[in-house]
Amino acid sequence: MKRNILTTLGLLLALALTAKTWTPKAVLEVIDRVNTSWQTRHPAEVRAFWDYAAYHTGNMEAYKLTHNELYRAYSERWAEHNHWKGATEADPAKWKYKRYGEGQDFVLFGDWQICFQTYIDLYWLAPAEYKVARAKEVMGYVADSKATDYWWWADALYMVMPVMTKMYKLTGDTKYLDKLYRNVCYSDSIMLDAETGLYFRDGKYVYPKHKTASGKKDFWARGDGWVLAGLAKVLQDMPESYARQPFFVEKYTKLARGVVKLQQPEGYWTRSMADAAQAPGPETSGTAFFCYGLLWGVNHGYLSKKEFAPAIERAWKYLTGTALQSDGRVGYVQPIGERAIPGQTVDANSEANFGVGAFLLAACEYYRYINS
Repeated sequence: MKRNILTTLGLLLALALTAKTWTPKAVLEVIDRVNTSWQTRHPAEVRAFWDYAAYHTGNMEAYKLTHNELYRAYSERWAEHNHWKGATEADPAKWKYKRYGEGQDFVLFGDWQICFQTYIDLYWLAPAEYKVARAKEVMGYVADSKATDYWWWADALYMVMPVMTKMYKLTGDTKYLDKLYRNVCYSDSIMLDAETGLYFRDGKYVYPKHKTASGKKDFWARGDGWVLAGLAKVLQDMPESYARQPFFVEKYTKLARGVVKLQQPEGYWTRSMADAAQAPGPETSGTAFFCYGLLWGVNHGYLSKKEFAPAIERAWKYLTGTALQSDGRVGYVQPIGERAIPGQTVDANSEANFGVGAFLLAACEYYRYINS
């Protein structure tokens, strides 16, 4: 017994000695290491589809924090390359959204609208109407339309919800907030799990129609990561005076608590959040979005630091101790997909643009968290 106690104390002491105490300066170094690594290895001149655009949401957050002009210039080059547009079809009669599509006629499909988040952010740095003209055209069409079934998959709640609140701030027109609410109500009707506050990726994965191999609910980590991060961005720009703001606060806080319950002891979330055996091992993109979403809530007073700090610190330890590689790459990112795939390999070399974006969002909020 005495030997076991001494062994346990030795392990605790070793953990204490190896635990890193983070300083704001150290976090800034990590942000620059990750972002410089990505930008020096990848050209800015790529299309404005969701995966690249998700990276730029993180890059712009890093710019807001550091004012590093190299970051801003990288996003500016990307925006200019894409002529400040998403999908480019000019005729609204040809615009589509009701199924997945990468063609230029899928103008109303959310994966082609996330780019407007960055365009609007860049607009505020140096206002010029051409930067937001397409955003006004497309999102004005969405806001004025009668349809509410635009967001039929969980990812869209990150891709487009923040665009709607940014459009409100850009124009002062509450029609964007009202349409945001109506569209989310539709999303809730087809993929929200009322019991947990978590989202199924889309209607195909709703329990009990779809189950994991062991019969459990199949919540995809990156899918719920998109939602929690998207709600944080919505609350950041939505005025507290808006009548539906409490609806979004309640949704956000319930989701945050549901997420924390499913965190693994090592700090990450498995790809199938409620069934670790479905696709075992760490995954970074979902974990980073969760870390960002939780940090934002604590930093802005929506979540209790006492309640959520342990989960935040575990997630941050995973992100910087396992996901982050010595050369600035961010590994263990599940490739593009829509579910936890049994047998799929995710390792230190698994890197993706949206994973870097999610990491940068989390790192920026962690800087604010320890620097407040």
